[in-house]
Amino acid sequence: MSAKRLGQVGIIGNGSWGTALAKILTDNGHTIHWWIRNAEAVKHLTTRHHNPHYLTSVRFIDDTIKPTSDLATMLQSCDTVVFAVPSAYAESVINSVDKDLWLNKNIISAIKGILPDTKKLLNDYLVDCMGFPLENYMSVMGPCHAEEVAEERLSYLTFSGLNDDLTCGVAKLFGNTYINTTCNHDIWGAQFAAVLKNIYAIGAGIARTLDYGDNFLSVYITNCYREMYHFLQDHFEKVHPSNEHPDFHTSAYLGDLLVTCYSLHSRNRRFGAMIGKGYSVQAATLEMNMVAEGYYAARGMQAISKQFSIDIPIATFIYKILWEGLTPSDGFLKLEKLLS
Repeated sequence: MSAKRLGQVGIIGNGSWGTALAKILTDNGHTIHWWIRNAEAVKHLTTRHHNPHYLTSVRFIDDTIKPTSDLATMLQSCDTVVFAVPSAYAESVINSVDKDLWLNKNIISAIKGILPDTKKLLNDYLVDCMGFPLENYMSVMGPCHAEEVAEERLSYLTFSGLNDDLTCGVAKLFGNTYINTTCNHDIWGAQFAAVLKNIYAIGAGIARTLDYGDNFLSVYITNCYREMYHFLQDHFEKVHPSNEHPDFHTSAYLGDLLVTCYSLHSRNRRFGAMIGKGYSVQAATLEMNMVAEGYYAARGMQAISKQFSIDIPIATFIYKILWEGLTPSDGFLKLEKLLS
């Protein structure tokens, strides 16, 4: 598929990840329509050409961005839309405008979470609830931290979609000297892997705060990867409704898990560290001023694991700590006995 068919590109959301994707696209010479809920942030970007809250060092050339708080107008101006709001707000954003505005778009999901109300991935929600054509859907996953994109450190993006021409065309929009891109058909696997790794990264942050060392963390991450593999491979027909088996040899699986558990840039790891120190979920969220996707993902994956009768014990311990009041120290004492 040619770039012409991709047409005008829009981004929904101005968090650090949305801002990083905006930087990549504008660095590549594309003008973007950018929906931002906060009118003051729109004004700031329009007049001062940088995001006042996230990745503030990234500056945009004036005529490369068209910020707006009018979602309907933005969608009418675009052919391809990057969805980069936290999963907790995705359904409300989608339902705030007429559903017909979504149906004729190419949608690229940069969401690494489960929609909390319906307990679905974004693609399943769009197809099941809106009749969206799945061949026009792609996901973009890492491993890639927004902060390193801002510094133009070499990073990697994995694009998954069922339409090869469209997916590769989108990947070309993002590729440049500091972004390498790859393509595959693995929509469900890559997205579920991203959801799970955020949950596991919260656990990695908790473990660090509880003074577990590198030896424990290496065993913990190995077991997390095994659990991810079990969820996606052994229960393929339940959670991965296509003929494309998960490709566990891609960096979207182990690579993204490793960097999210180890990196100081990881918001889920930082969130977990605060929980381990005794912060409440509400206090940790306020302190970070951003959403840790793993928090909502932990609850969403519990619902999915029960729906399909799939055991995910590590993710379940993290869920109990975040949602059921299990203390981090007690949770990890029990978790120790599961690891091998």
